[in-house]
Amino acid sequence: MRPGSPRSARGSRRRAGAAGLVSAVAAVVAGELLAGALSPSLSPLTAVGGALIDALPPGVKEWAVSLFGTSDKAVFVTGMLIVISTVGAVAGVLEQRKRFAGAAVIAVFGLVGLAAVLSRAQLTPGAVPVPLAAAAAGVLLLRFLIRRLHEDSSADSLAPEEARGTGRRTFLQALAATAAVTSVGGLVAGVWRGAAAGISTAREKLKLPAPASAAPAIPAGAQVGLGGMVPLVTPSRDFYRIDTALIVPVIDPSTWTLRVTGMVDQEIELNLAGLLAKPLIERHVTIACVSNEVGGDLIGNARWLGWPVRELLAMARPQPGADMVLSRSSDGWTAGTPLEVLTDDRDAMLAVGMNGEPLPLEHGFPVRMMVPGLYGYVSATKWLTELKVTRFANDEGYWTPRGWSERGPIKTASRIDVPRSGRGVRAGRVMFGGVAWAQHRGIAKVELRVNRGPWQQADLAPGISLDTWYQWQLGIDLTPGQYEVQVRATDNNGDPQAEEPRPVVPDGATGFHTIRVDVNP
Repeated sequence: MRPGSPRSARGSRRRAGAAGLVSAVAAVVAGELLAGALSPSLSPLTAVGGALIDALPPGVKEWAVSLFGTSDKAVFVTGMLIVISTVGAVAGVLEQRKRFAGAAVIAVFGLVGLAAVLSRAQLTPGAVPVPLAAAAAGVLLLRFLIRRLHEDSSADSLAPEEARGTGRRTFLQALAATAAVTSVGGLVAGVWRGAAAGISTAREKLKLPAPASAAPAIPAGAQVGLGGMVPLVTPSRDFYRIDTALIVPVIDPSTWTLRVTGMVDQEIELNLAGLLAKPLIERHVTIACVSNEVGGDLIGNARWLGWPVRELLAMARPQPGADMVLSRSSDGWTAGTPLEVLTDDRDAMLAVGMNGEPLPLEHGFPVRMMVPGLYGYVSATKWLTELKVTRFANDEGYWTPRGWSERGPIKTASRIDVPRSGRGVRAGRVMFGGVAWAQHRGIAKVELRVNRGPWQQADLAPGISLDTWYQWQLGIDLTPGQYEVQVRATDNNGDPQAEEPRPVVPDGATGFHTIRVDVNP
């Protein structure tokens, strides 16, 4: 193959693209490594990702959650890395054609990262130089690899015919070595960032006090014994996670504080030791995401330990005219919660425990909000740092300006878990089972209908409390054929769940969960 031939040119471009790709990914890894040392809670990658999430239209967010569920963040980060790799490859080709052209592209990445870092609530002085240093590392690596590519291509062009390719192999060896170092660096970055903060260790060492008011015993028969039913109490590892944080915020429990500010007579600052010294309560409460589709699984029931929010607010003494509490996460996310639901008799709490252990890192460690009866977007602030007593007329939570309603009471809903839709069953008595919920109101009855026929009342298991979901079951005799089965629930106020199908925006989906059952002889 002659130097300068079309095939040779294409090969050279591919190698330049590979050099650019490796350089761009190396810059990302360098940013993660530096952030582990200087800014564990904020890196250029997470800052850019957070800014992109903030800028996305609500419909895109709903599409991502409906399509990928709790894997949406992993998919988002993967997409970012694909885009970065692609642009890096283009930068490599540009750098091969014109000196510093590709380097300028990577430098722009650094400036974008800096702008994103400066815009985030987790900003610290240590985070500022990270994107610039990472971009500089990417530029230097790209210049090194492209210069090596040019040198080896020149050596090949002067070498005897039988010796050509030696320079190319030398370049590829340098590229492979760089890629290997980058891969190892990526693994180290992930470990280093977690280890630098030592949060997992701190969580493991944290001893939760016994509650002053323990959770009521689970009633006999509350767990329906049908195969395939979800557990009555959701294991923490299986509990859904929907939030805007690309990485779990890093909060040192020894330095954590919660501030109560705004329209109060007495501003308060509380640390974790002070919170754990309070008379804590323990309750089973079911919480749900407003993005939960009809029949969806973005809902879970856990045993929570915490201090009632009403007691903290009573110490602060909200001023007349206040009607909302704006809770703030360490990453800047906010939720606007009606003041009335934080001061009434429901068990809204500053939660420190979940299912007998300190909160998992991804569920808000060390402290989160938990409010029975409200969707999470207006109540369930994780990694809690501030409660601002204010007015709906003066402040708004993160999702309100993005098209969601100001207040988000959980709607009465029900779900069929057994049998799964589309699964074949044997003719005869077919057992159906599932869950129903109407937090802070409770469920009075659950009914099923087959092929839009008359409603049949299911056997409703006793609920743990009005704030948890209920399990139900019903046996129906079915002959061979295909059937449509629907479920509906009625709350303790006598109000049935809404039949009209509506999307999750702006305040939660409605409609009857409907499945298809194929009955075989």
